[in-house]
Amino acid sequence: MTRRRIGLALGSGSARGWAHIGAIDALTEAGIEPDIVCGTSIGALVGAAYVAGRLTDLRQWAEAATWREIIGLMDVRFSGGGLMDGKEVVEFLRRLGIGAPIESYAKAYAAIATDLATGREIWLQSGPIHEAVRASIALPAIFSPARIDDKWLVDGGLSNPVPVSVCRALGADVIIAINLNGDLLGRRFEAQPDASAPTASAVPHEFFDRVLSHLPPAMRDQAAQIAQQLLPKQPSAPGYFDVLANSINIMQDHITRTRLAGEPPHVMLLPRLRDMGLMEFDRAKEAIAEGRICVEQALPMLRRYL
Repeated sequence: MTRRRIGLALGSGSARGWAHIGAIDALTEAGIEPDIVCGTSIGALVGAAYVAGRLTDLRQWAEAATWREIIGLMDVRFSGGGLMDGKEVVEFLRRLGIGAPIESYAKAYAAIATDLATGREIWLQSGPIHEAVRASIALPAIFSPARIDDKWLVDGGLSNPVPVSVCRALGADVIIAINLNGDLLGRRFEAQPDASAPTASAVPHEFFDRVLSHLPPAMRDQAAQIAQQLLPKQPSAPGYFDVLANSINIMQDHITRTRLAGEPPHVMLLPRLRDMGLMEFDRAKEAIAEGRICVEQALPMLRRYL
């Protein structure tokens, strides 16, 4: 008998995607090693680190990163269809050693993006892996689209948030999927019991300072007033980034449910991360721990399949 080929589908979810690191660590410790890794958005980034053998480096950086280091990856500009260009993220991946052609790695890998013109999902399975990741993470209104093979590509979460279908198409016999958005809908905008607790948007003033620094001096005062309006004035009222994040959550939740109804995985992992905001990349330790817990709770079911 031949060993079943294991596929790992890593879903989109922005900062919640650090949970993928903990999940992969726990799977490895349990002796479960995926043969096929398919990722969407942040799932594509973590999956790339895994197939490139740089997951430990990514974990160490994520757990130690402060908002100042995270903002250092945000190359703000006001042209090209997005708030950020994404070149700093590409350089970050290269520094971690994640930059070889996809076809050179031992494990099968695919990053999912969306064709901006047609809406079709695009499976990136060749070429520099950092370029595939850059296309897959191109979240509208945040990152500018990526140009690959004469196509403008945006975030894969718009078409296939949890790429179970891609794992199956690449030959996986057993598919483990991680859905980061399963428990997000229904979150209410309520006052924080602790004034020091993070808000839903969790966008620091340093981010706006970086944005304003790219404007001509004559525009900065007026833009600074507008920037203050983007933050919620009171804990019970959603701010700009709250609205953006929850709108993306609603969209991806509906798409995910539709896709998974027709292409269900064998094992679905649902990290409980509803209190983590879209941009809270500085909470990696919490997300990684939740990813580990998900796998540990699902081990009996995983062993039944494997």
